[in-house]
Amino acid sequence: LLADPEVKIGELTDNRLIALKVNDPQEEAINVFKMNNRVALPVIDDQNVLLGIVTIDDILWIAHEEYSEDIQKMGGTQALDEPYLDVPVFELYKKRVVWLIVLFFGELLTIAAMSNFEHEIAKVVILATFIPLIISSGGNSGSQAATLIIQAMALGEVTIKDWWNVLRREIFSGIFLGATLCLLSFSVILAWHLIMPSFSDHYILIGLVVGCSLVGVVLWGTLMGSMLPLLLKKLGADPAASSTPFVATLVDVTGLIIYFSFAMLFLKGILL
Repeated sequence: LLADPEVKIGELTDNRLIALKVNDPQEEAINVFKMNNRVALPVIDDQNVLLGIVTIDDILWIAHEEYSEDIQKMGGTQALDEPYLDVPVFELYKKRVVWLIVLFFGELLTIAAMSNFEHEIAKVVILATFIPLIISSGGNSGSQAATLIIQAMALGEVTIKDWWNVLRREIFSGIFLGATLCLLSFSVILAWHLIMPSFSDHYILIGLVVGCSLVGVVLWGTLMGSMLPLLLKKLGADPAASSTPFVATLVDVTGLIIYFSFAMLFLKGILL
């Protein structure tokens, strides 16, 4: 309508053939609409026979459903089929209990890891004080990474082929984040000791244990959180299934092993 009246229709024609295959997943349809700025697209079969169309209002509804489903899965629950207030209580129970049971048994591994280091904890009780700090930092970093990657995959910004770029970026991110928390924790332990001496004469070593552990745990959590969604996608599973509670539980177990490994490295023969 805005073109010169003398211009031929053929000169205004967009000759790009953009169509949706009938067996394309919903996420693919969303990405095609987003990348091509269309308000409607044809749907064809394998023989390129026109079966119908999909309009932008259909895509907006699908995008809303997909977003809601991903958010629910990332929270460690199965996706709800109806609005929350319309779902029966027992149905809510069934949607949530499976992941809670899985995470329960995952946390049993954390208990097993702690029991394996009970002699070290008994000798240096102060080590137990920092366990919540260590495992929560690892879980938080893993949850951050998982959320970023799942969202990027949902938007089509990251694919399985980008795994090396993701890994490289997250290695540097994990090191920088871990180093920041390392310096912060060492400063806190130093200030704590100066105000209320609680670490005997080995507060420097304890600060090194906690600081180095934070670097290792945050790096590991970042790598776990970023790679797990890509691995699940490669295996044909939903990347959103790598929920933040699941990542945090995995990092809890390995975080304890990293923590007490550094404790043995720095304190063996001194306090252990």
